[in-house]
Amino acid sequence: MMQGASADVKVLMDQLRSGSKEAAGQLVVLFYPELRRLARAQMSGERKQHTWQPTVLVNQLYLELLKVKALRKDGNSAEDDRRAFFGLAAHMMRRLLIHHARPLARRVEMTELGESIEVPGDGAEDLAVVEDLLLGLERLDPEFRAVVELKVLEGLTLEEISAQLDIPLRTVSRRWAFARVWLASHMQGTQ
Repeated sequence: MMQGASADVKVLMDQLRSGSKEAAGQLVVLFYPELRRLARAQMSGERKQHTWQPTVLVNQLYLELLKVKALRKDGNSAEDDRRAFFGLAAHMMRRLLIHHARPLARRVEMTELGESIEVPGDGAEDLAVVEDLLLGLERLDPEFRAVVELKVLEGLTLEEISAQLDIPLRTVSRRWAFARVWLASHMQGTQ
């Protein structure tokens, strides 16, 4: 990233953290091609007849970013701000896809819970069930949900999760082990 663009990202992220609607729009414009790629990646697991296209998902992301009132600061560099923006964008895109699918939820087929958590099906019905399970896990402890999302949805290793959440690797391992067992037992209950 060029030096001038780095400074712009840092300034825009500081403004977004303060709730600036203009900064949200400028960040979307600045990163539009990358956001489209992220949206395509987020939608790659969706059903074939999905009613949204990546452009729609980016547009919905922009509308959600306009609602941001305040964000905490995680780093000091422009690269930290860039990573924070794309982490936020990925999280919001997943939530938007889940919200879009929620009214279609009817039932879910269960599968074995291995190293990664998979729920087979066309995606639409399953997303709402997965979101409900994650909400239940979050009520126990928000860090359980964070570990699961980073491991399963973003594909991070336990070491990367430890670094991102700034918690010891042993703690991440214990939370991942607990979350897998908890999710498996609750998924069996929804059959």
